[in-house]
Amino acid sequence: MKLERLLSIIFKLLHNEILSASSLADEFQVSSRTIYRDIEAICAAGIPIVSYQGANGGFGIMKGYKFDKSLIGSHDVLNLITVLSSLSGLFEDKEVEHTIDRLKSLDTSGNNRTLYVELESLRTEPNSLRHLRKAIHEKKVIRFDYVSNKNEFTSREAEPIHLHYKFRNWYVYGYCRERQDVREFKVSRMMNITLTQEEFMHSHKVKDDSSYSDSNAEGFEDVVIWVDHNSLAKALDQFQNASKVMNSDGSMTFTISVYQPLHAGWLISILLSFGSGAKMIKPVQLQSKIAEAKKIMKVYQDV
Repeated sequence: MKLERLLSIIFKLLHNEILSASSLADEFQVSSRTIYRDIEAICAAGIPIVSYQGANGGFGIMKGYKFDKSLIGSHDVLNLITVLSSLSGLFEDKEVEHTIDRLKSLDTSGNNRTLYVELESLRTEPNSLRHLRKAIHEKKVIRFDYVSNKNEFTSREAEPIHLHYKFRNWYVYGYCRERQDVREFKVSRMMNITLTQEEFMHSHKVKDDSSYSDSNAEGFEDVVIWVDHNSLAKALDQFQNASKVMNSDGSMTFTISVYQPLHAGWLISILLSFGSGAKMIKPVQLQSKIAEAKKIMKVYQDV
């Protein structure tokens, strides 16, 4: 903990002109005396710290002192700051904020950021992510209610391992005590998340699912969808990686590769959201599944 604080102070001093002992003490939740001892340790390490007296006094690093920044370029720094800033805002993580401060001290190019990222959390309640992050960091067992793909409602107890953002959704990987195996849980389907005081010591291995193996490649099929010209903007938002063909009437034909499309409930939901603005062309079997939407009309037959 002391080493992390020392490193943070060094990077803060590199990034700022002068910092007072009281401001550093408040930020790191230690006494001013501790900060003075930290400054002495930094000086002993060979970094020239200068003390400034007066109302606006404090500590700074001697002008002209050069810090080795050759390991990372200015564009690398800006890109890292962009991604970390998004995470910091989402998780309200002080450690990430300190990392950003360190990175800022490495960039003296004066370049303006040309990339901004905001990780959407509309589908996930932000406090859920923060609770899960805390549980992972502190190795605390969590309890929660969960709704599965089959709409089964269960209560679970798990040992969370890590969070994963993919397909516009947040997931948490963890060892499910009920199933006695590692499971993936969609955070948007987790309710009443509770951090217990029970700590777990196990190290669970998680299968890398960053890409499908060759053995699963045969499960992919081309899905062809016709989209009316009035629905093109929505279709382009949903099917960004599809191959596209513009038709003479202003409509567009999209072809996307989908894993087991007949079981891809997400795809059917998206197509239904287009109403009459889109039509499934291929595979033909999927047309019958979409046609089942007629059942929806029975719900509103009295309207």
